[in-house]
Amino acid sequence: MSDELISKKELLELAGISYGQLYRWKRKDLIPEEWFIRKSTFTGQETFFPKEKVLERINKIQTMKDNLSLDELADMFSPNISGLKLEKDELVKRNIVSSPVMDIYLEMDKGGQQFTFSRMIEVYVLEKLLQSGEINLDEGKMLLQVLKNNTQLIKQKKCELVIIRKLGVSSCLLLINSEDFYFEPGTKVVTVLSMITCLEEIKAKLL
Repeated sequence: MSDELISKKELLELAGISYGQLYRWKRKDLIPEEWFIRKSTFTGQETFFPKEKVLERINKIQTMKDNLSLDELADMFSPNISGLKLEKDELVKRNIVSSPVMDIYLEMDKGGQQFTFSRMIEVYVLEKLLQSGEINLDEGKMLLQVLKNNTQLIKQKKCELVIIRKLGVSSCLLLINSEDFYFEPGTKVVTVLSMITCLEEIKAKLL
């Protein structure tokens, strides 16, 4: 059951962590305050947790804490991870991008091997479209330039990336709050990609 609760004592034993670790992670907001549920029992007040959520979170913390500081982990688990920075190897490890596409990206972009969240979006979109075969390398360069020039736009909820071709010539557009769009006859719509969906997919891989 997703709403099954586990007591603090059971959690510490099952996860193999100490009381001090648990509350240090709480202070760093790695485990949300609202997951600490106070309930009355026959022995007095006890603390319980949503079992499935807290065990999954602790497993992620234990898996990642050797490579990331507690502050970096706190950034990752925050609702807003726009300030997060990760090394390129971490992105490959988390299946956000494959090694071949990472190499292609770094050839196109000379921004170094540390990735801000904006660059994570760029490399993730490049990965999706190159691996699917929807675009070629020249089109990849074009879409990266469009994404770089419109960093703030791509974080809006209704932003869509559209790539079109006509007579072998490609164009890349970002559309905001668009219900429908129309092009002249003979234009092929190569792909329409929701940027908010991409953001959510990246965050799911990070967490």
